[in-house]
Amino acid sequence: MPSYEELSELLDPATTVLLTVECQNGVVGPGSALPELAEEARASGVLARIARLVAGAHESGVQVVHAIAERRPDGRGANRNARLFRAAERLPVQQLSGTTAVRVAAPIEVADEDLVVRRLHGLSPIAGTDVDPLLRNLGCRALIVTGVSANVAIPNAVFDAVNRGYTTVVPRDAIAGVPSDYTPAMIRNTLALVATITTTDEVLACFKRPRRIT
Repeated sequence: MPSYEELSELLDPATTVLLTVECQNGVVGPGSALPELAEEARASGVLARIARLVAGAHESGVQVVHAIAERRPDGRGANRNARLFRAAERLPVQQLSGTTAVRVAAPIEVADEDLVVRRLHGLSPIAGTDVDPLLRNLGCRALIVTGVSANVAIPNAVFDAVNRGYTTVVPRDAIAGVPSDYTPAMIRNTLALVATITTTDEVLACFKRPRRIT
């Protein structure tokens, strides 16, 4: 865990971006295609903490990017090369472009200045999407990764961000996966090796801290 001073220096609002991963109605909302994951995200307080982080980012001038996974109704361009993709095709709720399933879920609020990046393929919110060039154009140096799932998309996002040269920060209480005991084990044994692990409250405290004038 970094000290407060170290984390505060790292999370400069001018060079920090907050990324929410698959925090959409069809994944973590009441009508989720993945009810076990949605229940974990909500009952654990993860979704509410992500909403707090987004609100704090808006107040402090930190850019927010929402990464959404969706598919065309005809499935064109979607992957079918893994069990996960084939199982998703049979789910009762589909993440179809233009539907409520692919809207950012409450209580997270999307501001006019937020960027929403939608992908039609793959597992990663970053690789093969517009996220990386947008981050570079924004001058991002530190990327805060939140959302779901700790099983697949979150580690993908963290590894891809690290491989692209971003310092990656993961609030451990703002990501969720299933079963509930998997997430802390994955953080401890995997993400902690490559990312700065912190908490929602510590990130929010850094957002609120007055910056030194040099």
